[in-house]
Amino acid sequence: MKARPATPDSRRLIMQFIKRQGEATAGEVAEHLGVTREGARQQLQLLEAEGWIARCGHQAAEGAGRPAVSFQITPAGDHMFPKNYDALSMTLVDAVADQLGQEALVKLLASITEQQVRLWEPRLAGKTLPERIKALKGIYFEEDPHTSVRKDARGYTLVERNCPFLNVAMRRPQLCSITLNTLTRLLGVRVVRDERFQDGDRRCVFRVLEDQPVAADHPFTLEEPAARAA
Repeated sequence: MKARPATPDSRRLIMQFIKRQGEATAGEVAEHLGVTREGARQQLQLLEAEGWIARCGHQAAEGAGRPAVSFQITPAGDHMFPKNYDALSMTLVDAVADQLGQEALVKLLASITEQQVRLWEPRLAGKTLPERIKALKGIYFEEDPHTSVRKDARGYTLVERNCPFLNVAMRRPQLCSITLNTLTRLLGVRVVRDERFQDGDRRCVFRVLEDQPVAADHPFTLEEPAARAA
């Protein structure tokens, strides 16, 4: 019997089956989908090559033959399944503010900022301000293709076109203060937002104010709400 070609739908069904089972062999996948073992094996190889599944051991073979290879979902593949991080993040932020007060929320955001600063400081050691700004393109993702550095008559800006926390940031904009304070601390000068996703700008533009230096222990501050035109 000729193996059926791999399709996105069948590969999605394979991943769902492996997710439910914990791990599965080509034979088990073939039986579940009603395809040949060779067809299941080809699709598993494609999923493995793309990093969505990985081999996790061997099961005893039925009768003669080599033990069957088992596959499981990788951490990358697990992200393809529904998650509810946004709701959890907002619940945590609201719980801190409601139960412990705004001051406790500010302390929490300041603590996260400190962690970010400690993480980045060794990477920026010995770099000039322009070099630091360029390096901080990757503040969210390494080699982030959606964040760019620009320089105009007013100085440098970091232009972010893809916010990885957009859903949460739109509803709880105070969380964006973490990025502003982290950039300010790491660059040693004040950073403000000229444009914001929250204002319908479809991007965030962080302006580096080179003429406004700050101390190494510059205190955490919440971003001021954007001024609205009358």
